[in-house]
Formats: sequence, structure tokens, C-alpha cells
Amino acid sequence: MTTTAPGDPRAARTRAALRRALLEECAERPLAEVSVAALVRRAGVGRATFYVHYGDLEALAVDACADVVREAVDALHAWRGLPDPASPPPALPAFFAGLTPHAGLYRALLRPGGGGPLGLVLHADLRARSRAERALAGAPEPDLIASAVAATFAGVLADWLHGLVEGTSEQIAHQVWRLLVTLHRMPLP
Repeated sequence: MTTTAPGDPRAARTRAALRRALLEECAERPLAEVSVAALVRRAGVGRATFYVHYGDLEALAVDACADVVREAVDALHAWRGLPDPASPPPALPAFFAGLTPHAGLYRALLRPGGGGPLGLVLHADLRARSRAERALAGAPEPDLIASAVAATFAGVLADWLHGLVEGTSEQIAHQVWRLLVTLHRMPLP
């Protein structure tokens, strides 16, 4: 929760410093072991400043990981024309490969099955984008398919990060892509 003006560049710099500090802390230890004191020390801000911008560490962590949500949504929609189930858009394998440096943090925020605070953001953003594109194209059942796509992607991503689904980042990108293309092509009554 911020009390500063939305376009305030100082607030943006402070939030960026806090996000960067959190990612650096989480590269050294799990999120559960990160303290606000260590975080604000690394970011060079006061404890009160932290609480001006974020209610708790989880809120900061979700904000710090918001880029991964945008990258996932963009990677899944980085194709034009008819999707080829055998060839995911190059952004999708790159997305999965790019998760490795902060996989522990993502696991803390994205629970098996796709739940957790990051899972909720991922599901909402992916569902909205899928629904909008499906509706724009005049495809049937935009709500149903958008929900299925969002749930499938968030669930498989989370389960892969937690080691419940095996495969390299390249393999999982191809498997997820085939699943999602199949959902989009499913004949509905």
C-alpha cells in the first residue's frame, strides 16, 4: 500500500531498490529466512519506508515477481496466425529457461497446483489476456477456454517448479504448448 503519488519517481526508485534487494536476498536464502531488517539494510532505506510501500515481505515478493507473470503471458501469446503444436513461440522456452535463477522464490509464491499469491496473479492476468484475444477473434466459449488455459499453465508451471512434473525447461515448454493448443482447438458443443 503506497501513500505517495502514483507517478512519483522517488517512490518508483524506492520500490525498485526494494525489489532488487529482495531478489538479491533470495539468491542467498529462502524467502522464509529473509527479514525486513536485512532487506531494508541492503536496499538502503528505512524500515518505515518499507511499510509505506508494502504491507509485508510477501507483497514485495509478489511485486518483485510480477515481471515473470508478464513474461509468461507474453510468451504464451507470442505467435500469430495458426499455432503449430510442435513449435512453441521462441519466447516460451526462453521464459522457462529464465526461471532458474530465482526458482526458489517462485516456488515460495507459486504453490503446487498453481495456487499461492503469485499463482493468483498469473491466473488472473493470463485468463484476462486469453479471454480478450479469444473474444476478439470471435472464438467460441472465451470464458471457459480462458479459464482452462490459465489454470493449466499456472498448474503445470507450479508443479514443474516443485519437481512434480519432470523435464527440462525446453521439454516442459513444448509440452505446455501442446496442451494449450489442444485446449484452444477443442471442439465444444
